Amino acid sequence: MSDVPRIGISSCLLGQRVRYDGAHKKNDYITESLGRYFEFVPFCPEVAIGMGVPRPPIKLVRVGSSVKARGVRDTELDVTEPLQDYAEKVAPKLAALSGYILKKDSPSCGMERVKVYGAHGVPRRDGAGIYAERLMQLAPHLPFEEEGRLMDPVLRENFVERVFVYHRWRSCITPRLTAKSLVEFHTRHKFSVLAHDEAVYRALGRLVAGSGKGALPTLAAQYIAKLMQGMRKPATRARTTNVLQHLFGFFKKKLDAEDKREMGEIIDNYRRGLVPLIVPVTMLRHYLRRFPDPYLSQQYFLAPHPDELMLRNQI
Repeated sequence: MSDVPRIGISSCLLGQRVRYDGAHKKNDYITESLGRYFEFVPFCPEVAIGMGVPRPPIKLVRVGSSVKARGVRDTELDVTEPLQDYAEKVAPKLAALSGYILKKDSPSCGMERVKVYGAHGVPRRDGAGIYAERLMQLAPHLPFEEEGRLMDPVLRENFVERVFVYHRWRSCITPRLTAKSLVEFHTRHKFSVLAHDEAVYRALGRLVAGSGKGALPTLAAQYIAKLMQGMRKPATRARTTNVLQHLFGFFKKKLDAEDKREMGEIIDNYRRGLVPLIVPVTMLRHYLRRFPDPYLSQQYFLAPHPDELMLRNQI
């Protein structure tokens, strides 16, 4: 298995001229920044089902209780089933991926808030692209995100963190998951999960505690479903502050009064939004170098993704 996460992506975001009008929607942040750490696997469902470039544009239309992908000008054109069928074809390939970036607002690839036109032609932003919706149903644990939402620092960091978590999980189960490797995986991600969802953190602990009692494949399926459910919830300052205080507790007996005061102040400044997360994390790393701790040194919370992406410099 490759050390580099492989990410599915809408082809137009890489600069491929596959849009209905022959244009592209290249996203420089994706190609220039994320592209240094991810291997992209492009997909364009509309081209794949034979619509060609250029092609008649399509839109989502509400028909009774269902939503269809139909031609903007040619209302007889209906590509709903071909797009769904293509998602079924792509689904097996998702087993080799650790995430997927979709094109926002697309009637085929949009993840959410896509315009759906009603009987009177007035759209509501409550739909999802036909291909994207089916794909997300077929791979509910895979991290999905839209390129537009990646411009939000919190959502961007959340997606990239989920990608690396899922990538490590795939490495953990390849070639075979063991009770020992499950416990190790969980141990290294405990504080990461706690920053996202305390209830999920506790539920995962109970699952892992029973790893030697039942069928491991069943437990693993329950574990990854619960894990990715929790990680989808963006970490908040309050929950992250709680984690920072937990980690700081490992050093309190080793620091003098001034160091403890300074670290407490830094964590509180983070809680109040005065400094980004990278500041208290950098200090904790500093103390970990001074006072090595085998348990803390393996915690992915302290280094969930490459520092060079600077994702924690903005949250």
